[in-house]
Amino acid sequence: MKEGHVWVYRSDIVSAEGVVPGAMVRVVEERGKFLGTALYSSASQIAIRFLSREAIGDLDRMLKERIREAILYRRQIVRNTDAYRVIFSEADFLPGLIVDRYNDLLSLQILTQAMDAESVRATVLAELNEQLKPVAIAERVDAKIRDLEQLPARSSGLLQGEKAATVITMNGVQFHYDAREGQKTGAFLDQRENYAAAAQHARGEALDVFCYQGGFALHLAPVCSKVTGVDSSRPALEVADRNASLNGRELEWIEANAFDLLRDYAAAGSQYDTIVLDPPAFAKGKRNLETALRGYKELNLRALKMLRPGGILVTCSCSFHVSAADFLGVVSQAARDVHRNLRILEYRGQAKDHPILVNVPETAYLKCIILNVS
Repeated sequence: MKEGHVWVYRSDIVSAEGVVPGAMVRVVEERGKFLGTALYSSASQIAIRFLSREAIGDLDRMLKERIREAILYRRQIVRNTDAYRVIFSEADFLPGLIVDRYNDLLSLQILTQAMDAESVRATVLAELNEQLKPVAIAERVDAKIRDLEQLPARSSGLLQGEKAATVITMNGVQFHYDAREGQKTGAFLDQRENYAAAAQHARGEALDVFCYQGGFALHLAPVCSKVTGVDSSRPALEVADRNASLNGRELEWIEANAFDLLRDYAAAGSQYDTIVLDPPAFAKGKRNLETALRGYKELNLRALKMLRPGGILVTCSCSFHVSAADFLGVVSQAARDVHRNLRILEYRGQAKDHPILVNVPETAYLKCIILNVS
């Protein structure tokens, strides 16, 4: 906390005797100096998540105030969309709570014992209803996290209302959204501003690898002569095709393993003017780092082989454990290996509705580099 970080690991706790799971606690040094108010987990290795350097007497009041502050922040910075992150856990000083807005629906995730308490849930839902007036609220459950937090099993589904599907608009492009399906809370809202940035540079024939439901592909369609999307998930591609129809576009969708497809296409001499690489997180933890870096290098190397001179590469990593320097390093190594020169057009991160706390590096995870390739 002295350095501004908001986590304390279990190994650093001297005593938590008598503290109940999920409690709001006063945190003090061994000598008794007050450090702040925090939420406690009896299960997680992150045992303490700070709320404030000050004493907090009324958790319910604090929750309401911070939810309103988070909503006000989005009203100031969110543009050209009705789908965005409303609350981003530590980055909005509400650790363990994630809320996304999809037009008239809300989707939330609860990640800690404290936020899962029935009284906290009730306050959060009441305040979200009062401030945003959604027609329905859904909960997306991460079973692994609930298990790690020693929380009772819970199913994803609607918490209130009956409407689970809607249409959202990002940067003028429309997408189907279903609160009961898809990854994360249902879409990749953190890439929203990168979709628009990529479209400013893209041209010619484009290949969107790991296209999921067509986020990059559909943004590239108006400026490219042909767009092909690749993903290993047939259900995702079916939604992508529905999204294309929704926007009056005809795109090519290929169900394939990205590594295999890029290897085969590169060997066959296939050429493109724009390639997007937006893979899932390869490094779930530090122990996966070397494997992740090899994976990123291979993807970028194959893509660079397939780009025509003057082509555009949009390459992304959402692995927190792969640093910005590491990621740029493997892209650079791939370029050297295939004798291509790279100019950075833009070095980007997550959308502004996914704020980054300067002293909490874990809130910065997404890297998106847009490159000119010669």
